[in-house]
Amino acid sequence: MEITKESNDIIEKQKIVKQRLVERYIEYRKIRNLTQEDLAHIMGIKRPNISRFESGQCNPTLDLLVKMAECMDLEIRIDLVDKREENNNE
Repeated sequence: MEITKESNDIIEKQKIVKQRLVERYIEYRKIRNLTQEDLAHIMGIKRPNISRFESGQCNPTLDLLVKMAECMDLEIRIDLVDKREENNNE
């Protein structure tokens, strides 16, 4: 199977979005003075799951992300933006 430039671009965008998301979660966890152990306990999961998420070793489900956000009194917002409209506004 050949990997196209488009496929590589999509993979790169996925990495960037994931990295930004992880950085924000870590930032808010620290702002709330929670350790990975604290957050895991609140969520009812094991600490290594939080560690794998924060180190980028796993791709958590949307359900887990929502639960993690709720446990830190956060709300997840997802925006879909039409690139064509965005490019026309520039």
